[in-house]
Amino acid sequence: LLFQLLGLSIATLSTVTHYGLHFTLISNVSLDSNAYRVIHHTAFYFGICLSMTLILAALLSSAATVRESQCLTAMGFFCFALAFCGLIPAACWRYTHSTEVEDSMMDVYDFVYEEVRRNTSSFRRHELTAIHEAFLCCGKHSPFGDTTNVENKTCPPGQVRDEGQDCLQEIQGFLKKHMDFVFSLLGIAIGFTVYGMILTSFLWFSIHFSSNLCRKGKYILR
Repeated sequence: LLFQLLGLSIATLSTVTHYGLHFTLISNVSLDSNAYRVIHHTAFYFGICLSMTLILAALLSSAATVRESQCLTAMGFFCFALAFCGLIPAACWRYTHSTEVEDSMMDVYDFVYEEVRRNTSSFRRHELTAIHEAFLCCGKHSPFGDTTNVENKTCPPGQVRDEGQDCLQEIQGFLKKHMDFVFSLLGIAIGFTVYGMILTSFLWFSIHFSSNLCRKGKYILR
């Protein structure tokens, strides 16, 4: 049951990450040269495959326990091992590329913002307005001087330049919290996957050496 809940949690997080408003807005306006769109889609498919693998491993382990089947136990162990082999590189990538996702997301905002700043009649203005409304922020501190004209046309109604939050900081803060949650879930998944491999190994040897608690056969009293 715990493995199934863990798999459903990973699937839910992957779906929210892929179809969430904040992420889809950035993905839709990002250029092909930007790495965010590739990361966005890769994370979704990886999360779905991982969740299905964990749920399948849990089902196989449960069936193996009921039927005392070595074959099902071996298949369950293989699924846990497959999930483990996927989780370790994912955790290592997150650790070694700790700011790549944040940087690529902020690069997208920088691009859209500068496009609007250079040409306020651009269709990018609608995209910038949508980003401001989603992240509840207003513009950024630009080294090019006064950008009040851009922010007055794209910020949510009622927000003033001095009171509005810097969008780069808001995007970075939002994504840092999200990625910390993802990293924590990866750590939990790694721990449960190792536990699952140990459990299925013990179950396989128990069945193999007929040392399981539910002994087979019939007893005849004489």
